[in-house]
Amino acid sequence: TAKVWDQASGDCLLTLEGSQGRVFAVAFSPDGQQVLTAFVDSMARIYSVVSGDLLRTFEGHSEAVLAATFSPDGQRVLTGSQDESARVWDTASGECLLTLDDHQSWVRSVDFAPDGQKMLTAAD
Repeated sequence: TAKVWDQASGDCLLTLEGSQGRVFAVAFSPDGQQVLTAFVDSMARIYSVVSGDLLRTFEGHSEAVLAATFSPDGQRVLTGSQDESARVWDTASGECLLTLDDHQSWVRSVDFAPDGQKMLTAAD
């Protein structure tokens, strides 16, 4: 389950329903209006922070998604998986733009450089 919390009060503001199984990672979009989730079911999903509605699903990994983050401009998503790959996705369409498969084990952490021009992945 993924939840959005108020930092000052500690109140739960939103529980993201429709989550299937274990959630391995979460991230806010740069504008704070969306939440990205990485799931054991081999998919990543974007939800609205306002309504909790599911906005986009990213399908293409063959194993659990362990890491996920937005690009600094929010136009791309980067995911890492137990299938030993990382993928770059178009946030608007959900299309996989690039697969980075030169890893020898699970990709556990991913990030974009602050300018969005480079990506960082970490595998076991």
